Amino acid sequence: MTFNKLTVITIIVMSNCILSQVIYVICFVPAVIDPEVALKACQEVLLKVRLPDSSSIKEEDEEEEEEKAPPPAAPSPPSSASSKQSWLLRLFESKLFDVSMAISYLYKSKEPGVQAYIGNRLFSFPDQEVDFYLPQLLSMYVHMDTEVGDAIRPYLIYRCRGSITFSLLSAWLLGAYSSDMHISTQRHSRGTKLRKLILSDELKPDPSRALSVSDSPVSSPSHRHPTGEPEVFTSPSRRTHQRSKSDATTVSCGPGAGLRRTGSNPKVEAVQEEPERLRPQREFIKSLLCIGKRLATLPTKEQKTQRLISELSLLNHKLPARVWLPTAEHQHHVCRIPHTQAVVLNSKDKAPYIIYVEVLECESFETSPVPIRIPETRIRSARSAENLDCGVAANGGGTVAMTSEHRAGSFSTVQNYDNDDEAWATDDIGQLQVEAEAQTSSSDNISQFSVDSITSLESKEPVFIAAGDIRRRLSENLAHTPTSFRRDPEDPSAVALKEPWEEKVRRIREASPYGHLPNWRLQSVIVKCGDDLRQELLAYQVLRQLQSIWQQERVPLWIKPYKILVMSSDSGMIEPVLNAVSLHQVRKQSQLSLLDYFLQEHGSYTTEAFLTAQRNFVQSCAGYSLICYLLQVKDRHNGNILLDSEGHIIHIDFGFILSSSPRNLGFETSAFKLTSEFVDVMGGLDGDMFIYYKMLMLQGLIAARKHMEKVLQIVEIMQQGSHLPCFHGSSTIRGLKERFHMSLTEEQLQMLVEQLVDGSMRSITTKLYDSFQYVTNGIM
Repeated sequence: MTFNKLTVITIIVMSNCILSQVIYVICFVPAVIDPEVALKACQEVLLKVRLPDSSSIKEEDEEEEEEKAPPPAAPSPPSSASSKQSWLLRLFESKLFDVSMAISYLYKSKEPGVQAYIGNRLFSFPDQEVDFYLPQLLSMYVHMDTEVGDAIRPYLIYRCRGSITFSLLSAWLLGAYSSDMHISTQRHSRGTKLRKLILSDELKPDPSRALSVSDSPVSSPSHRHPTGEPEVFTSPSRRTHQRSKSDATTVSCGPGAGLRRTGSNPKVEAVQEEPERLRPQREFIKSLLCIGKRLATLPTKEQKTQRLISELSLLNHKLPARVWLPTAEHQHHVCRIPHTQAVVLNSKDKAPYIIYVEVLECESFETSPVPIRIPETRIRSARSAENLDCGVAANGGGTVAMTSEHRAGSFSTVQNYDNDDEAWATDDIGQLQVEAEAQTSSSDNISQFSVDSITSLESKEPVFIAAGDIRRRLSENLAHTPTSFRRDPEDPSAVALKEPWEEKVRRIREASPYGHLPNWRLQSVIVKCGDDLRQELLAYQVLRQLQSIWQQERVPLWIKPYKILVMSSDSGMIEPVLNAVSLHQVRKQSQLSLLDYFLQEHGSYTTEAFLTAQRNFVQSCAGYSLICYLLQVKDRHNGNILLDSEGHIIHIDFGFILSSSPRNLGFETSAFKLTSEFVDVMGGLDGDMFIYYKMLMLQGLIAARKHMEKVLQIVEIMQQGSHLPCFHGSSTIRGLKERFHMSLTEEQLQMLVEQLVDGSMRSITTKLYDSFQYVTNGIM
């Protein structure tokens, strides 16, 4: 061995910690050195680094080769398939694997082992993340192969056992998605069978026993490795949790026990007894939906509003009860509906209405005690502690006791009627109107006074008002904007929607017998009958996904997805957009252009309030322009575009998206609605905010196409077995994918945005459609 070879070998095997020693030996030795001395020095260095000898290295190399090679005895898949399965398993077990990927693999995979694995993997994700994809899960369960349904079923059964809300949401969606089937097929479908199981008493939680083998995610035999081999799954801690029995299950049936019809399509449902744990909420929801159906038979808005107030007054007699609003985020019990505040919304044929609901927040609506009813006639005259106590009294053993009056307030006793004649007699309507007027005079008209003032008046003590309070109230009245909407018999909702939410909460709270309680909250909901909200739900999911993408990519686009609750194929509930009125109402009430309305609401061009509102307008307009382009949203008249108090625009009513348009005419040819009024608010074509608008659209489109698959899978899964008009034709998904323009460069995308904006501004069909809506429906 020569010196040069020895030097090279030494440098190769050195570790970093002793590299300096090697450099010293090489650099400072004479030009000619004894090979034996060099070899001895090299052996000392090797001893310090403790390198494995060549034999051990050879053994490890042989073991690695044996792992890569297939076993010689038993036949196995090719090495490429084994490698693919190994990488797939590594993906499933990685931190990057989220609910979106799980739903995608569950839908696209054809291997039962992978489907079963993903089905059990659902238990490891947070409930809220899986709930977002509940429509996709139930659609796959109803319309796809048996293997997919078997993989999803254990998770659905487990969640339905533990949650009344999840049970009702699943039952409503199953009924809606099964409605596309033929009647004979629907009667025997998996969706109908699962819905009947959910609405029976078989899924009632029983703390005395554990989950059955077939329902338990821990012992489910379908849980397998993606390659098809059985695998032990470590269950989350929450799987062993059993919800304590709700006291709602102990409430007596009462007169409402005879109600047996249970859902969206009673023709295909067998008559069955509803479980007590679901009965109150289902009766409450059915009562609200029946009101909407009866309102649609009345000719004028004024008659509809009067009838709505009368019916809600009757419904109020059954509150508080173990019922809640499914659109709300926090746990609560509904305690009162201020019936005089409800209004009928604008609609030509239907009668959607908005109600405001007083609730009391609680830890669990299933197990927390229901509030005791406080009569409105007694609250003003008696302020004793026992009358103000919201909770039910607890006995010495710590259990909750319910009064007889309280038990009678359960919605298991609410009677439902299928036709108007059975529901109301003429005397009943007159009596209810008298009661409504009496309550309005005794309760709502007194809302301008505080509770303390009432107490002082009853005790005949003088009420002192400071001079500062008088000056403050006078200044507030003088500073009030003159754009307050006036009452319009043809549009009674304009005044109610224009009122600031904080002012509405304060006013209703002061008039409420429950308003003094610290856990009192005000909620609102829109009840809609006669319309299929499944497309609205699909649009909501896409908006939520795009909103998450833009937040993740830090693009300052603003959109407002509002919750949609599908209860059947022709009814549901919608979360209202607070502090917002339609552009039609703005123009009709103010008689001003959009820019002049902005100036009147927010101040002159240079004020901070106007500049903030203008920026909000641009960011929201850019966001909804992309939404309208990607989803091909049509029917964009001024009644379907809202403007909130901060300057944002919000698009509503996504009944015509993707492949559908009003009367299937395809009249609206522009990519989105961008009128000259919108451009004026942005400062004109040469203004900085208009340039900012186009820049936001470019950034939003670039960010959206990076996550295109997350948007596509939401739409693609819902197309399976669906007869919705938005899926008319075979090119719906292909067209949606093409609108992301994956093959274009960023420079080409910028040119595309310029073309879309220019074409939308110059679109003659947008102006013609607005004129058509004004002539036919009076929408300005």
